[in-house]
Amino acid sequence: MRYFDYLSPEQEKDVFLYSPGEFSNRNDRETLAYAVGAALYMPATRSRIAEDIVNKKIAGLVSLVIDLEDAVADSQVDSAEKNLYETLDRLYWYMIEGELKPSALPLIFVRVRSAEQLQRLLSRLEGRLHLLTGFAFPKFAADTGEAYFRMLEEHNRSAGPNAPTLYGMPIMETAEVIYRESRVPVLLDIQALLKRYQPYVLNVRIGATDFSSIFGLRRNPDMTIYDIGVIRDCVTDIINMFGRQEDGFVISGPVWEYFRSDRVLKPQLRMTPFQEAMGKDGLKLRMSYLDRSVDGLIREVAYDKENGIIGKTIIHPTHLQPVQAMYVVTHEEYCDAASIIANSQGDYGVMKSQYANKMNEIKPHLNWSNRIMNRSKIFGVLHEKHNFTSLLVDHEPAGALV
Repeated sequence: MRYFDYLSPEQEKDVFLYSPGEFSNRNDRETLAYAVGAALYMPATRSRIAEDIVNKKIAGLVSLVIDLEDAVADSQVDSAEKNLYETLDRLYWYMIEGELKPSALPLIFVRVRSAEQLQRLLSRLEGRLHLLTGFAFPKFAADTGEAYFRMLEEHNRSAGPNAPTLYGMPIMETAEVIYRESRVPVLLDIQALLKRYQPYVLNVRIGATDFSSIFGLRRNPDMTIYDIGVIRDCVTDIINMFGRQEDGFVISGPVWEYFRSDRVLKPQLRMTPFQEAMGKDGLKLRMSYLDRSVDGLIREVAYDKENGIIGKTIIHPTHLQPVQAMYVVTHEEYCDAASIIANSQGDYGVMKSQYANKMNEIKPHLNWSNRIMNRSKIFGVLHEKHNFTSLLVDHEPAGALV
């Protein structure tokens, strides 16, 4: 699997200085933590997930979460589990029959409801678990979360030497996490737990929709999650606890809910990047994103990145391409990071950047540089003449999933 595999060889050569790297669920944890990227959620009741993957119906689909929790009504749990088994079984046989290459299989996760359900799935899916990358754990807390990771640890230790590691992705979304008086001790407990099971922790995910619900809030399409003060404060503390370089956790950002809406405030998506890349066609492309409120999503992803968050929960396939495009490393970022790393053992403490527009301080910017290089291996590096809009040209977004 690799990002932007829908580009033709000519398009890829034109856009990328260094192409996105290939990966599968057998790669190391650090690679996969970045590779999760924009993870598209689908309800487990959806009957054609396997066929959508085989037929490449969704351009840019790299990471998929099959949801057994919020997207499934209580009365549908049994049928949703049955459909999950059948989906993975069909994927397996498509691969056996040669209709699906292993390299075309996305990273697949299952969001479970409880530890009891996880135990049931580990048992019933035993012959198909090699198709999965892991599980997402909703409403995560230290007391209930330990059971999840204990099961993963037991499974991974008992699995054969050729089996891929199964990972967990805890989702922070409970009242105890967002309430100020309980937040710090709760996050410290979760931090201690995740450090104990660190080899099996792939992402730390933020459930801002559940957080907002606790206060009866919902951001409108003109705002980002960072404009909602009580959510911003909580996200800041999660980053503080889990975004420290020495701990090696990757944090994934909350979902963007809108794919069409009325606008109140002035658009935030500048014309210049589109116009410089494509002229009049670029301006038309920009308007199509404004009409679908995707400019708010792009703005939020920019804030995510500035805060050290890489990855996002996606509920509509039209959001995949703009989010993924924002994760590609620019030529300027790459030049800065490469220069800083190359001189990290040398005689320089500070250097003027290759673009001659900033000073690069070797020691303070080294951790940032390492993160840039991690991103570049997964999402690639743009040529100097390109920006993220170059990856949105001539690629019609996929339709809605129902």
